[in-house]
Amino acid sequence: MCDDRPAVDRARPPAGVDRRRWSVEAAGGWIAGVAILVAVAVVALVSAGPRFVVAATPPNGAIRQVDATLFLQNCASCHGPQGEGTANGPSLVGAGAAAADFYLRTGRMPLGAPDQRPIRQDPHFTDAERQALVEYVASLGPGPDIPQVTSGGDVSRGRELYTANCAACHGASGSGNAVGGGSAAASLGQATNLDVAEAMLIGPGVMPPFAFAPADREAIVAYVQFLRGAPSPGGFEIGGFGPVSEGFVSIVVGLILVVLAVRFVGRRSHRGEPAVHAPVDSEPGSGAGA
Repeated sequence: MCDDRPAVDRARPPAGVDRRRWSVEAAGGWIAGVAILVAVAVVALVSAGPRFVVAATPPNGAIRQVDATLFLQNCASCHGPQGEGTANGPSLVGAGAAAADFYLRTGRMPLGAPDQRPIRQDPHFTDAERQALVEYVASLGPGPDIPQVTSGGDVSRGRELYTANCAACHGASGSGNAVGGGSAAASLGQATNLDVAEAMLIGPGVMPPFAFAPADREAIVAYVQFLRGAPSPGGFEIGGFGPVSEGFVSIVVGLILVVLAVRFVGRRSHRGEPAVHAPVDSEPGSGAGA
């Protein structure tokens, strides 16, 4: 069926409608449509999060971009998309590269749940991924850089500093110890030289940061390295918990051995001895005592 109605030119206003009013209304419709599209695009970009962020300007003045994808996927749920912190995790602004490298390289981060205790385990990320995360955290604000660890520190000086500042929590042999409040100082048996240097800078957990001079920090690193390879002076190490714990174990074991020896001797002493019989009462009516 053919439509005999005349074609309508939509670019022109209908009959009886003011041309200027028609133009204004048409332009307003186009503007509203474009505004809606722009708003949808902005919401989509914001919800997806920034892929790149501009890091702090390096000394040479060049602008450097840091990939934030790994951080958004693995860390933002607790620390916030900009590292600002949430109820589930502290702020990382100003934490620095040393803190990010320490927690990631020792496997203490990321956690499976916010209430878990960070403990040493295998790293979750590859070296390249860890480097990307370290750069992103460093870009959030100025903080301690990863220290340069060199060998050849003064072991004697390190022993003095360790005894005065570290032994109360980590133990004289570096085996770790409880520090109260449900917290414990970690054992230094698996700590690398870089771990020790970074820990002194950032103060992980309940440990406070120490502002040692580079020479003193290297001396403590050298002494901890000496503790890891120091031979036992004799006897069983018993985990290296120190003389008090080892003495307690020795006393308990010694008392048990003494008790067992006394019981053994007591049983052996009855063998070969004559039997002791009870006295026989007089028969009734025998006249005894009559």
